Amino acid sequence: MGIIYGLLMFICSCSSLPLSHMQSKNYSHRIKFLVMHYTAIDYQKSVKALVDEGGLSSHYLIPERNDPSYQDDKLKVIQLVDEAGRAWHAGRSEWQGRRDLNDQSIGIEIVNVPECMRSHTKVDIQKHEHDPSRLCIFPDYDPKQIELLITLSKDILARNPDISPTAVIGHSDIAPTRKNDPGPRFPWYQLYQQGIGAWYDNNTLKKYWEMFNDYPPTIGLIQQALGVYGYGIVETGVADSHTLDTLSAFQMHFLPWSVNGKLDSKTAGALFALIDKYFPQRVAGLLERYTKEQQPSVQSIDLGYYQVNDVFPNTQRSTREWVNDRDTFKGYANEGQIIIDNTDAHSADIYVNGEKLNIDSPLQPYHRFQYSLSRRTKDGENTLRVENVVPEGSSIRVMIPYPSIQPQKTGNSSKFAKVDALINSDIEAGFPGAVLLVLKDRKIIKRSAYGFARKYADGGQALAQPIAMESTQLFDLASNTKMFATNFALMKLVSEGKLDVTRPITDYLPEYQGQGRESRLVRDLLTHTAGYAPQVRFFTKDNKLGPQFFSQNKQKTEHLLLTKVPFEMGRQTKAIYSDTDYMLLSLIVERITHKPLDMYVEQNIYHALGLNNTLFNPLQKGFTKSQFAATEIMGNTRGGTVDFDNVRAYVLQGEVHDEKAFHSLGGVAGHAGLFSTVDDLAVLSQTLLNGGGYGKTKIFDQQILDEFIKPEEGNSTFGLGWRRAGRGQRKWHFGPYASPYAFGHTGWTGTVTVIDPKYDLAIILLTNARHSEIIEQENGKGRQFNGKLFETGKYGSIVSLVYEAVLDN
Repeated sequence: MGIIYGLLMFICSCSSLPLSHMQSKNYSHRIKFLVMHYTAIDYQKSVKALVDEGGLSSHYLIPERNDPSYQDDKLKVIQLVDEAGRAWHAGRSEWQGRRDLNDQSIGIEIVNVPECMRSHTKVDIQKHEHDPSRLCIFPDYDPKQIELLITLSKDILARNPDISPTAVIGHSDIAPTRKNDPGPRFPWYQLYQQGIGAWYDNNTLKKYWEMFNDYPPTIGLIQQALGVYGYGIVETGVADSHTLDTLSAFQMHFLPWSVNGKLDSKTAGALFALIDKYFPQRVAGLLERYTKEQQPSVQSIDLGYYQVNDVFPNTQRSTREWVNDRDTFKGYANEGQIIIDNTDAHSADIYVNGEKLNIDSPLQPYHRFQYSLSRRTKDGENTLRVENVVPEGSSIRVMIPYPSIQPQKTGNSSKFAKVDALINSDIEAGFPGAVLLVLKDRKIIKRSAYGFARKYADGGQALAQPIAMESTQLFDLASNTKMFATNFALMKLVSEGKLDVTRPITDYLPEYQGQGRESRLVRDLLTHTAGYAPQVRFFTKDNKLGPQFFSQNKQKTEHLLLTKVPFEMGRQTKAIYSDTDYMLLSLIVERITHKPLDMYVEQNIYHALGLNNTLFNPLQKGFTKSQFAATEIMGNTRGGTVDFDNVRAYVLQGEVHDEKAFHSLGGVAGHAGLFSTVDDLAVLSQTLLNGGGYGKTKIFDQQILDEFIKPEEGNSTFGLGWRRAGRGQRKWHFGPYASPYAFGHTGWTGTVTVIDPKYDLAIILLTNARHSEIIEQENGKGRQFNGKLFETGKYGSIVSLVYEAVLDN
């Protein structure tokens, strides 16, 4: 009784409290957002979910006429929660920097029932709201529903003036990773025409669309712009699944005819057009960033020519005086040349290895002068210094070519007798053939052919007169393609500022999205740590991923590579040597250069170096089969034991052996398909030993080569693509004598390369080990090409004996 008496006294005291009203100017309305939903279930189920205790709620529910569970004759709006109350409709959500939107919003549920399904294929591993494995079929909204919605929304906006046009949003806008309602069929533009919500102006969209067509924005910039408009997204610089979901939500709202989660020029244009219209004070900063971020990709670096190619006195000078007007170059004792292009100098003092050159004085203006460096140079690094360029203000340009290979002297040294004896012994015992070239101090000190280029006829029978191997024979390089085509191209593009291997793959291949692809970097492919299996056997329906991964069409194969090939393990879990990595890297080269891989490397690298026997698809480019060392005897059938659609059963000669490259990628692939000779590979090897150039031609920078060949942390046998000798972990490839700095690669057909900068040495051994019968191995090890059982076919012994011949002498 005392409690009741006390309450009555409190009520009486409040009612008698004298109050007056004085309006503060420092306030706002509680309601900031109007959120649209579809129910995804019929009317009766919606009522149960939104009204019964223990479920969700919204402020309003709008049924539809064609719903059998709705029994009323007339369509009407049903209020479930007073607008002053808090309805539970938003869940975990964020918009325009605010969270817990249930406290700040009015929610409208509209009866609309899409049909959503999930794919059950092995390809789709990670599931999220806009995952490609999810298929949703969205029905149209009832026009009468929309009429009621427009009337209701106008009333709500009139009562809640703090709801701006950009604060009329869908559930998918405020929770893109969880929700896709009200879906792409929701008539946002119709509502905008009635004064409800935001939309862009078409002319502004066109302006930004054209701008982004010319130079696409970075994913980081778009993440920032999405945040400016209102989306709760963190800028990561990576097109991850959250970004895919957010872009899909944005597209469902503003580009419902093109919902794919991809960053394209239309999506970026619409986003910037909206910011331009509704947040004009923010658009200038975004455009300033866009301009800055375009500079590296627009202004590519001109590599120029020659090893040294600079103006003296240096135009960009350091404040450390004694570092100016100096350089270094690789040279050999008693060799070399210097070229001087004089602009307007009368004289200059030029020093090589501290000794002053005797040059013309006075110098004639606008003339070129060439001098021998034979009395000044030494093996290895040489120094260059330029002083006293007079008169003051005048300049000269100094150029020094890269070293080039000297012609081979007649005959081969007897110091390679053990090498010859081992290879010839293998030939006599049945090994097919080989060509060996050894390059030391830019001199070819060994160049020999052994055995036969072809021993068998189509059908498998031995030729009565096998075709002798010649030192000019072209070989299928197999995985040496990865280095001497794809890696050469990548190093060139990085040197030119057109590629950054630390960037996400999606920066260069925007469609490379889903299942964690957005987190993979270009360097993950180079180090074989992206998580791919060793290969996908696209060329046959009998592959472990299923017939949906069968492709003997280049375009389909590329689509599968970009969007479907699954990961076998997580990113950077461990290095798994994979052809898939280099297939994707070649697509990056093609996308950047706008040329097929073969056209790019042949025109911009091989022809620039004067090489005419290094190419893809040689039989389509004027070469004949007789110029090539043969590989497998019965095509790709492994002695008649393997079969698939369009399998080759004849002796392979001048056609890439690798089935993926031949059948699925038209003979041009990043992992296989390149043919070459030992002589052309010698030039490419000397280019590597020179630090990126040969003669007057510069392919890439020394510092970029250093980045590519340095050891990976935790695995010294890998560089960026290149295999490394490390500390003897790959003796079977590099032998026991290689320096820790040696790098190179192998190829399945029987090719091996070793480049050892410490000894200024390159070893190129090309064999046709697979041009041999397939036999059953002892001890139950299965079937194997007979050629791979010989020491010559195993590489390490030959490489070891070459090192002994070089180092012991």
